[in-house]
Amino acid sequence: MSNAVLLDNVKHHDLRVIGGHGQSFGDSVNEIPVFATEFAELQRDYPLYFREAEGGGFQAFALLGLDKDENLFLADGQWQARHVPAMSQRGPFLIGMRDDGPMLMVDLDHPRLSRSEGEPVFLPHGGNAPALERHMRALRTIHQGVEINAAMFAALQAEGLIAPVEIAIRLDDTTEYKMPGLFSISQEALSSLSGEALERLNRAGFLSLAFQVVASMGNMARIIELKNRKRAGV
Repeated sequence: MSNAVLLDNVKHHDLRVIGGHGQSFGDSVNEIPVFATEFAELQRDYPLYFREAEGGGFQAFALLGLDKDENLFLADGQWQARHVPAMSQRGPFLIGMRDDGPMLMVDLDHPRLSRSEGEPVFLPHGGNAPALERHMRALRTIHQGVEINAAMFAALQAEGLIAPVEIAIRLDDTTEYKMPGLFSISQEALSSLSGEALERLNRAGFLSLAFQVVASMGNMARIIELKNRKRAGV
């Protein structure tokens, strides 16, 4: 249960953030929500796909593992990839909304928070310490991504680019993983777009995002490699 309060450099002057990654920090998940604002970095490491969101529309996800609570990118307390998704990078911080705009919140019950270990949240004179600035960059990625995602999915749907996709991963004769309920960019529909549709998507900044999602599926081979190494105990 989250214990989110407004971050205050007086009340929370001695807060510290513990680094690293692992199950104790909630990183052991086989998929994580991601945002259009980080697709360019994500598509180099993870397969990206969509799921239908509650209330309509879609949410993008990055695949991290095949079994429940499995993150194949975790090793020795670190996240072994070039880009850590923003939802993990944000740590114990989150954005709250009020009439005069967004505000920075902190979950005081988050396992990354400490009063005795880790990096300080605030500088001695009260300014933001480097650790807080890093987490705030991740929050900006999420905040901006939420706004962009809705428009992106609407545009991709309008051009007929979003389609169901069946992902079945066979590791050997007896081990197969099937992932139901997924959507992606239809490569056939993308290659058949008219010049006008391509121009519309490109002008809106969504064409490159569509190609990044398509390219990301090449990372499925990396997921299989990591899974086989784990099974072999390597």
